Amino acid sequence: MKLADVEDHMQKAVESTQRSFNTIRTGRANASILDRVQVEYYGVPTPLKTLANISTPDASTITIQPFDRSSLSLIERSISLSDVGLTPNNDGSIIRLNIPPLTSDRRKEFVKIAAKYAEEGKVSIRNIRRDAVDSIRKQEKNSELAEDEARDLQDKVQKLTDKYVAKVDETLASKEKDIMTV
Repeated sequence: MKLADVEDHMQKAVESTQRSFNTIRTGRANASILDRVQVEYYGVPTPLKTLANISTPDASTITIQPFDRSSLSLIERSISLSDVGLTPNNDGSIIRLNIPPLTSDRRKEFVKIAAKYAEEGKVSIRNIRRDAVDSIRKQEKNSELAEDEARDLQDKVQKLTDKYVAKVDETLASKEKDIMTV
């Protein structure tokens, strides 16, 4: 396993964590909070963003305009059953989601969810490190690498791990600040 591959995998883990953070509500309307909503469309779980146009006309409203009007009730039901915590208002052609101001308890709850996502990202990065170190040790055992080279590579992998774990921590701190800002 090459160091460039290890770094690439770790970067993807950070990006995945960032996408998870985007699904957390912050008090302002943001269409990405609906990214995880799946609609049972003709018996197939389908991402909401492929079935409708999602927009934010103002800071406290998200509008969902389905491409197929017959899917309106399915979308409404999926949003109600999801963990988004918003009640859809259906007017027959469009679904509106009003974003209420967050209470301090709800903000703390969202911070905990963000911390959970950050920990998942760090675990992913550590798993990449473990796989890389195992690969290096295997190469050393097969006499493909000298002991010094193996130790240097392991040190470099550890430095990459520390760098990307710090990136996840920075992203978490930024998201916590965003959530707690009233």
